[in-house]
Amino acid sequence: MARKVAALLALLLSAAAVADQESDRIRQLPGQPPNVAFSQYSGYVTVNQARGRALFYWLVEAEPAAGPIAPLVLWLNGGPGCSSVGYGASEEVGPFRIRPDGKTLYLNPNSWNKAANLLFLESPAGVGFSYSNTTVDLYTAGDAKTAQDSYAFLVNWLDRFPQYKYREFYIAGESYAGHYVPQLAKIIYEKNKGIQNPILNLKGFVVGNAVTDDYHDYLGTFEYWWSHGLISDSTYHNLKATCIFDSATHPSPECAKNLNLASAEEGNIDPYSLYTKPCNNTASLKLGLGGRYPWLSRAYDPCTERYSNIYYNLPEVQMALHANTTGIQYPWQTCSDIVGPYWADSPKSMLPIYHELIAAGMKIWVFSGDTDAVVPVTATRYSISALKLPTLMNWYPWYDHGKVGGWSQVYKGLTLVTVAGAGHEVPLHRPRQALIIFRHFLKDTPLPAQ
Repeated sequence: MARKVAALLALLLSAAAVADQESDRIRQLPGQPPNVAFSQYSGYVTVNQARGRALFYWLVEAEPAAGPIAPLVLWLNGGPGCSSVGYGASEEVGPFRIRPDGKTLYLNPNSWNKAANLLFLESPAGVGFSYSNTTVDLYTAGDAKTAQDSYAFLVNWLDRFPQYKYREFYIAGESYAGHYVPQLAKIIYEKNKGIQNPILNLKGFVVGNAVTDDYHDYLGTFEYWWSHGLISDSTYHNLKATCIFDSATHPSPECAKNLNLASAEEGNIDPYSLYTKPCNNTASLKLGLGGRYPWLSRAYDPCTERYSNIYYNLPEVQMALHANTTGIQYPWQTCSDIVGPYWADSPKSMLPIYHELIAAGMKIWVFSGDTDAVVPVTATRYSISALKLPTLMNWYPWYDHGKVGGWSQVYKGLTLVTVAGAGHEVPLHRPRQALIIFRHFLKDTPLPAQ
């Protein structure tokens, strides 16, 4: 029934909705490659009229091969305070990648819009192009307000894009979005109770290298550092002694001291991608994919954030995106200098929400790149194990073109997937494998065992 309603709505858009959508349509992005076979829209949705709070979105519709009623997926990045446009859209699951010149784009052959419509949201206000006319909002952001604003955004956005009402809807994200995603899913689930055909037809969520549970995340992270030879035995012991206890809301001074010591022992590495070089030389931007770093032409480029910071601050790009229409007094950044440091609330664990939504029949997948030292695979495994879910398929290698892509375990109500050789941003490091995972998530079918 919902599929029929969604298809019918696409044909019966009101004149007002058509006009609103057309005003948000992206005609052509500067530097965009030719022969783009999908539509794009972007702009602002007000989430609090009284305080002048508005969130910026970018909708990338599914490629035609995905079908006329492809699901809608909301993508969120974490931080807290980091941009889903700068990360998710531009270097992970979106259709375009930015070249090192910061001015031109090229197609991502493994974009997730091959399977779904992608809705990127810069949240909360103060992140990216999203803003508030009430300055104090930027200094009082937190989990609860972010979830409420994201829900308000979705409801208001669907008034502008009613063809997506009743469509199969999923939420995806990574890192600190391990908080955003389940909290937003919980709000939607609670709002949908008792409604036969809710306009937000939430079916489930998928998160990658996700902050999940403080106790188990710390435990697994310190173990990863030590087992991978990044820190000394004594620092490992001291971290466990000063940082891992259930009552910790924020790191104690002793814990912070040991975390700083661990960072010094790790040295100049990229903790988000343990076995690749960090972006620490300004020449790499000028030299692009050759010269000093010839390996970048075939591998992970650690300097992608630099390219985003150039591209999204170009006036012609902002004009094409209908962004910065109010004249924000600070440049666009991949991560906000204000929002993250002043974060107001952060629950210690998402596991109770997992239990609630698993019991409600939500489809939940968790994936983890195994070379990430920030929210490592050991942290994820400890957190998921703490759910104490029955196992349906025991730990097994999954394959991509005859090679091991990672490992997986299927629990009752949740699927855990690891991605071999991927860092913190799995779709950046292993784009093809990430798309495989996404397609299997949508179908809720186990990854191939051969």
